[in-house]
Amino acid sequence: MKYYALFYEVANRFVERRAPFRAEHLELVREAHASGTLVLAGALGDPPDGALLVFKTSSPEVAEDFARKDPYVVQGVVTLVGATVERRGRTRSLTRAARSRHRQGRDV
Repeated sequence: MKYYALFYEVANRFVERRAPFRAEHLELVREAHASGTLVLAGALGDPPDGALLVFKTSSPEVAEDFARKDPYVVQGVVTLVGATVERRGRTRSLTRAARSRHRQGRDV
């Protein structure tokens, strides 16, 4: 198992804009936590200017699928999604790949 981290940068007026989607987002978080794949999640800053979600799984697709389904991402409340993977003590950024897929119409 490896650790994969999603980093969210949030849009202007994030706290206000997330309100209609918060219940659905939190349900997705609860489901991922209950499945054992999401080990840590939360907003960063006060007021929040980002968020961090850490997954422990064998594949980055689990984190990427979470981001694809997350209403914050789908509704544009999150402006940038980046991911990193920890492998043998080294960290590799997946942000560039995520941006590329997003530009090609495949949200991450």
